[in-house]
Amino acid sequence: MEKCEAMAPRKQPNPIDVHVGSRLKLRRTMIGMTQEKLGEQLGVTFQQVQKYEKGVNRIGASRLQEISRILDVPVSFFFEEVRQEADVSHDGASSFGFAEERVARFDVSAPPSEAQALARAFSQIPDARIRRRIIDLVETLADAHRH
Repeated sequence: MEKCEAMAPRKQPNPIDVHVGSRLKLRRTMIGMTQEKLGEQLGVTFQQVQKYEKGVNRIGASRLQEISRILDVPVSFFFEEVRQEADVSHDGASSFGFAEERVARFDVSAPPSEAQALARAFSQIPDARIRRRIIDLVETLADAHRH
């Protein structure tokens, strides 16, 4: 008798977990930290850090607090720029729970070395107003380039 088992479909990561993981990777690369170094400081393997960054493994609250300390950012950093689609459940209700205005997700299509250099330099600017003006400038230049 042949045994025929259907393969169960792989569970897709939650979009918020994917976003938090991408923000983790962004900040880690901005400060030039390797997955191995972050893993050492957290007491996990670099493979576990990879899974966090891909959103495959969910980051618990206490672990996220520790990551924010190591990467020197507030926990809220990991939830910035959440895409609208990620915060809406299947029935159309908001599932994110924060009242802040949503903004577009940071999409890096430049070569990784250029994007990392830009992110590192940008993160060194302490004045939020200047950072906002730089974002406005870059968006204006990108819009002009598209037209």
